[in-house]
Amino acid sequence: MHRSRSYRRLARVTRSGRHVMHYERRKASMPHCAICGNELNGINIGKNANGRSRKSNSRIFGGVLCASCTGEVVKLASRIENGEMRVNDIGMKQKAYVLQMIAH
Repeated sequence: MHRSRSYRRLARVTRSGRHVMHYERRKASMPHCAICGNELNGINIGKNANGRSRKSNSRIFGGVLCASCTGEVVKLASRIENGEMRVNDIGMKQKAYVLQMIAH
């Protein structure tokens, strides 16, 4: 269990003067948007988050994309469905999410 790097190693000196190694889990970092990389708002990652519904928002791409990138994906998907744009005109990061929107 302690060989993996999911536990960070903390060198400690006990009161008796012995050098020991303590292991503890790494803290979770804030989730980021998959397209622009900004931190996601409205997501609780602390220990008091009770269940999945409190950890992420329930809108489409909630917990994956920020609000501005989600709006951009929705716009691009509607333009493709109306024939104003083609799928090849979209950037690589947005293409997967636009295709998911079209599939629904």
